[in-house]
Amino acid sequence: MSKSRSLSDDERALWDTVTRAVAPLRKRKAKKREEQAVVAAPPPPARPMRAARSAPPVAPKTQAPPFAPLGRRMRSKLARGSESIDARIDLHGLTQADAHAALARFLRRAQRDGARVVLVITGKGAAGDAHLERGVLKRQVPHWLESAALRPLVVGFESAGARHGGAGALYVRLRRA
Repeated sequence: MSKSRSLSDDERALWDTVTRAVAPLRKRKAKKREEQAVVAAPPPPARPMRAARSAPPVAPKTQAPPFAPLGRRMRSKLARGSESIDARIDLHGLTQADAHAALARFLRRAQRDGARVVLVITGKGAAGDAHLERGVLKRQVPHWLESAALRPLVVGFESAGARHGGAGALYVRLRRA
């Protein structure tokens, strides 16, 4: 166990200043601490503080609602082919920068055209050297869909059925324009 020590006058004054600035969660009865504060020596003169630079007021951002899954019924209809896919894009062979730009343009155009569900084909990635990354687009596209730029367009997304590319593709449900 550690031995407790009493606070010096400077420490007590600092502590009293800090505790006055904090609002309690629940109101409690006043204790003898106020009496002790009166008896304590006055705090040393404060050094003038530099004016803190305040950031311009930021308007609260309206966040998009959380992703909604496609639903079991819609997913099975898409996989069977009884529900149509309104548009599709194949990102094979594109660099990350080109794929990201192409995906953003595609989703905006599809939403403008009134598409409900689109298919985004990323590919599974080439099986190559062990030191190379495999399936970069497959990993990145979900992050892009969750990003602030594309989030307002997307309701939800899930891995596609085997008929449409399986793990190398995504069904993306779009918001109405």
